[in-house]
Amino acid sequence: MTTLGYAALLIVVLALGIAGGHLLTRLLARRERNQQHGPTVAELLQRLVHSNGNGIVVLNKFGDVVLHNPKAVELGFIKDSHADPRASKAAEQAVESGDRVAVDLSPLNRTLRGRGPAAVLGEVRPLGDGYAVVDAGDESDAVRLEATRRDFVANVSHELKTPVGALALLAEAVIDAAGDPDEVRRFSDKILHESTRLGTLVSELIALSRLEGAERLPEMTTVEVDDVVEEALGRCKVAAEQNDITVNLDEPSGLQVDGDRTLLSTALSNLVTNAISYSPTGSSVSVSRKLADDHIEIAVTDRGIGIPEQDQQRVFERFFRVDPARSRATGGTGLGLAIVKHVAANHGGEVRLWSRSGTGSTFTLRVPKHAVVHADVHEADHDTTPVRRAADTAHGQQAVETGGVR
Repeated sequence: MTTLGYAALLIVVLALGIAGGHLLTRLLARRERNQQHGPTVAELLQRLVHSNGNGIVVLNKFGDVVLHNPKAVELGFIKDSHADPRASKAAEQAVESGDRVAVDLSPLNRTLRGRGPAAVLGEVRPLGDGYAVVDAGDESDAVRLEATRRDFVANVSHELKTPVGALALLAEAVIDAAGDPDEVRRFSDKILHESTRLGTLVSELIALSRLEGAERLPEMTTVEVDDVVEEALGRCKVAAEQNDITVNLDEPSGLQVDGDRTLLSTALSNLVTNAISYSPTGSSVSVSRKLADDHIEIAVTDRGIGIPEQDQQRVFERFFRVDPARSRATGGTGLGLAIVKHVAANHGGEVRLWSRSGTGSTFTLRVPKHAVVHADVHEADHDTTPVRRAADTAHGQQAVETGGVR
């Protein structure tokens, strides 16, 4: 080949190299631009499945797990990459019928009171070509709420039926004893007692409903703690005298809180009445107040029967009683401590319990102290304090677990 031929060949090779390099550069640039545009559709679908609040599992026609998210493992119907047999069976039915199939995947060894999901309900949908997707969520809260509602309706029905039935029987007894003034008087006293109990029950149900959020609470004002204690003890004076109970009171404190005086007095009188009802005749009940960690604590201590440890978490449930026979004998409604708990919560506080069987109990109503704004503080402090108080009030008005009297 001549020198000219070699030169021409070299030029062609260089041209091809330049063209190839340019093409490779364009391909790399296009790939980089595609990567900058975001993830692929497959990647987005995977992210969607993994971020779903429900448990998602895709099964093939053999019942093998093709895809699942962490929530499915958390809810317990995927273990060691194997689906719960109930899910596999439902998937098989959905594939065969082509219709959606509901499935209960609740753990078989758990109860509503245990930790973790107690009620896992799902739906299986066919995807075609032998594939099916299981979509299940934790419905424990809804199941617990429904169980609580049923219990509440049953308890209210029972509590209302008892005095209503007693009134009917007593009315018949009065009619039968129309010619005996002494018997009429005796049955009339019992009618008065049962009607009073019925009225108290209805009133406390209404109060509890309001405290749980059915109505807004009244405007918060500055309340003297000593006035609350005095009013509460005044309401309990007759009960204390009838049971020969001495109420010991500490010295006036001069403390103040932000709240509703009537509600606070009701809560405290419920605690004192509760202490009187469960104290032996001739014993004493103590009421004390103090400032602790920016909170006012009003403690009511009795020397009564005490509360077993296993019942101490339940005494604030509506209608729960440690001693049902004694509570009904004293006219208790089973709502007193529920009201106390909600009053405390609506004031941004809480109610605490210490008790020992055979020794007695101490219930402590604990609410934030009155927030004093001094005239010489910085303007920013004037702006911050009301906001903080409003936040405390809003926090206190959140719904809390319901409760009841001993």
